[in-house]
Amino acid sequence: MNELLALGISHKTADVALRERLAFSEAGAIEFARSLMDAGDSPTGAASEVVVISTCNRTEVYQVATDAVRAESDVLSMLAQRAGIRPTELAAAIYSPRNCDAARQLFRVTAGLESMVIGEAEIQGQVRRAYEAAQAQGLTGPLIDRLCTAALATGKLVRSQTAIGHSRVSVSSVAVDLASRLLGTLKDRHVVILGTGETGELTAQALANQGARTVFVANRRADRARSLAERFDGEVTGLDHLPDQLALADIVVCATSSPHHIVGAQELDVVMESRRDRPLLLIDLAVPRDIDPHCRELDGVTLYDMDGLQETVARNLDTRAAEVPQAEAIIEQEIRRFARWLGEADTMPTVSALREHASAVVEQVLAENADRWESASERDIARIEAIARAVTNRLLHEPTDRLRNLSGARRHATLELVRELFDLPDAGDDQLPDAQTPALSGTSGAPDGGVVLADPSDGRLATVHSLQARRRR
Repeated sequence: MNELLALGISHKTADVALRERLAFSEAGAIEFARSLMDAGDSPTGAASEVVVISTCNRTEVYQVATDAVRAESDVLSMLAQRAGIRPTELAAAIYSPRNCDAARQLFRVTAGLESMVIGEAEIQGQVRRAYEAAQAQGLTGPLIDRLCTAALATGKLVRSQTAIGHSRVSVSSVAVDLASRLLGTLKDRHVVILGTGETGELTAQALANQGARTVFVANRRADRARSLAERFDGEVTGLDHLPDQLALADIVVCATSSPHHIVGAQELDVVMESRRDRPLLLIDLAVPRDIDPHCRELDGVTLYDMDGLQETVARNLDTRAAEVPQAEAIIEQEIRRFARWLGEADTMPTVSALREHASAVVEQVLAENADRWESASERDIARIEAIARAVTNRLLHEPTDRLRNLSGARRHATLELVRELFDLPDAGDDQLPDAQTPALSGTSGAPDGGVVLADPSDGRLATVHSLQARRRR
């Protein structure tokens, strides 16, 4: 029987040094997945479907395999070899859920519950890109397709039905929100940014989205400043022109690594005299601080530093954390739907084989007795055939329901027994139902080619849409 397996590390289980060694580019993830599918001395020793998700905070391998122990061992060995450590050392940082627990892990990841910053939205796109890349290379199949489409749908559902992603939780985004609140529209505002590192770049991006005009001030890293200026349609100047820029600015954002103050109170006092009562907003994102704290005592100057901004970030994080229970409830509801599909997919080959066997028996018996009904009309023969098939369906109805409702090891053992008793084809000869085909009992097709599944808990219908179908539309 095929099993869904996950094996990975994240910021919760491994430090950044180890995560770096196990990080994959998109091309590297595809190559690793293909190698994993080729692993083993026999088909049971290799994965039949694989998708690898790799971000700065996690590397996770999702696979479908018949021999779970062998498949997990292959992944662990290959990851350990990539990291240059022994598998026993890596094992301490690895988590390896299976089946519905593996699905739950990906659902939580896609919803942002496993992120370093709860509810962050970027992970949704990262999972989508990893899945589409693996799918394009023929590395996925019905189970991984169902897993990924359901996980992406769940992530979208969590964000639409909760406020888990509404509050700003990065210092740069909070800083820009603050500027908007204090100054109103930022369109065509003159913004001076000191610092061309990641914080300065993220702030410039957020300001550019609001239509602000940006000037980057840099002495060292001039090439980096010019590159950012080109991206955000800004300008570059040297530190020796800072007083002139302060005289023109509406907003000044500082995010350098300088050990000393760059904007002093006395120098700024002179600048403020030339501004003719025009207010100036200073936002200091640096630690140590770039702006002398005494600047806030000057008329017309408003100064915020990291302490003030972090209080807002903390409040926003608390707001997101309060949404986690509702998000988890949504995930558990969707996991029940996935579990229903997984159980149906596992039993369907046996159920189909059993019904095909019964149908063949009916055909054989009818053929063997065809010569005994010379005087019967076509209508009579049709009635005999209908009765024979009705008796067969009635007999198989109860066993079919029981097979579909079995769980865990008992299901596997019972399915094997049924196949042995009725001499049915081996389960490995059959395929799982395709994720875009409404093949399950009691289902119907969604308009975009997705699958509509009956939810066992409340009887409602949940649609899992097909990414391929969406791309065709």
